[in-house]
Amino acid sequence: MNQLRAGAALSYLIIALNVVVGLVYTPFMLRMLGPSEYGLYSLAASVIDYLTLLDLGFATAVIRYTAKFRAEGKIKEQYEMFGMFISLYGVISIVALAVAACLIFNVEWLFGTHMSDGEVSELRIMLILLALNLAFSFPMKIWDGILTAYERFVFLRTLDVIRVIANPVARVILLCMGYKAVAMVVVLTVCNVLVLLADWYYCRKELKTKVRFRRIRWGFLKEVSVYSFWIFLIAMVECVYWSSGQFVLGMYCGATVVGIYSLALQLQLMYKMFSTAISSVFLPKVTAMVVNGSDSREISDLFVRTGRIQFIVLSLALSGFVVFGQDFIRLWAGENYSESYVIALWMFIPTTIPLMQHLGVILLEARNEMKFRSLLLLGFSLVCLALTFPLSKAYGGVGSAIAIAVATVLGQILVMNIYYARRQGLDVLRFWREIGRMAIVPVVLCALTLWLRSAGHFESDSLLTLGISVLVFLLVYLPAFWFGSMNVSERRLFSAPLQKFIRPKRN
Repeated sequence: MNQLRAGAALSYLIIALNVVVGLVYTPFMLRMLGPSEYGLYSLAASVIDYLTLLDLGFATAVIRYTAKFRAEGKIKEQYEMFGMFISLYGVISIVALAVAACLIFNVEWLFGTHMSDGEVSELRIMLILLALNLAFSFPMKIWDGILTAYERFVFLRTLDVIRVIANPVARVILLCMGYKAVAMVVVLTVCNVLVLLADWYYCRKELKTKVRFRRIRWGFLKEVSVYSFWIFLIAMVECVYWSSGQFVLGMYCGATVVGIYSLALQLQLMYKMFSTAISSVFLPKVTAMVVNGSDSREISDLFVRTGRIQFIVLSLALSGFVVFGQDFIRLWAGENYSESYVIALWMFIPTTIPLMQHLGVILLEARNEMKFRSLLLLGFSLVCLALTFPLSKAYGGVGSAIAIAVATVLGQILVMNIYYARRQGLDVLRFWREIGRMAIVPVVLCALTLWLRSAGHFESDSLLTLGISVLVFLLVYLPAFWFGSMNVSERRLFSAPLQKFIRPKRN
């Protein structure tokens, strides 16, 4: 439990650091690179995202089966399973390099229509570096999964804190020296290699993890493959949702539009982190609950509680962005990125519900019942992809975001809520009743503030005036939400750390 609490706390520290780094570093990077260079970097990353699908869902399988064997006290089986996964990942790395080589040789054919020769050359170099990074990451990612299964969240999150700080510092130095997007990829590669080696060292020295290469147990491999297959489909869906837009925009609109769209995606990623920081540490716990036969009521209580806590954080972030996001992007990133606000809203609002209900996904992973959700989201990802081409061609980045919104509302909200209630035994109606009551305060305050802004109040023509407007909004929002939306347990949860900090000071 201490690891869970510390892991969640460090996750929010990482989010805070990401926000601070983003506020300080991102505008500097955008101005040093420009929309075109930033678009090239984002496009290269989105192309490599497709190659990460070759993981085939094994990363989550490592966590799930390690946690399962650990709960059952099966140490020998763990070591043999690790050897099996390393062998599989070795083969996957070779396949990834072969596929990457095909993409690299065809960069000009794919993107050359709307890019200069220099941009095509830069894109090719970045793809080579990212492909080598990915090939190294595949067999090494097993150590991260082992640490997660053993709930060593303090070590994992501490590494993340170091990476969040070191990565932008190194990039700022290189950008000041005149280097561009290629240098950013180099820094990303070096940081990733160092973190993976640290994971390996901790597993071998602290956990005394061993790897045994024995004959593959084909029955077990089949079980793992079936479980991983549905995770793989989900990963493919995520890739279609969040990476296909950049790919299509790169074909139809060029690097500049990709850069504007990518900034909205970066904001969406930060928004997503606010939610998954809590739910991401619960897979080992929920797996143990399933193995030990916990009933649906206990799991449903956890589903509602985590959903409420996630809403506390998400509603504040979403309300602030709805009211002040346009001015923030204009002052922070520059006028060239103003369209990112509309694109981000089309992403933020519909994805809020799936983010609050992420524990339901973790429950499906723990129960090894990912089939329905995987097939469902696969179907709607194809709908999203089909809509992306005509909408992107007609409306640019906004059109791509609309395609994501339509597929999310139909698949991840409407159908999945019915499935959670009828097949997984979760009390979805109770979830919506409680979230509905909590949402009254944010909705009323957002509507009131937007009306005041339309009347000429809360105008922001500088970061200082924007900061003052946000502060005034928070002085009204936080007390209203504290007393009007949160229950006693939640108020105690947030006030307890502050009280522990104050009392020793008084003593």
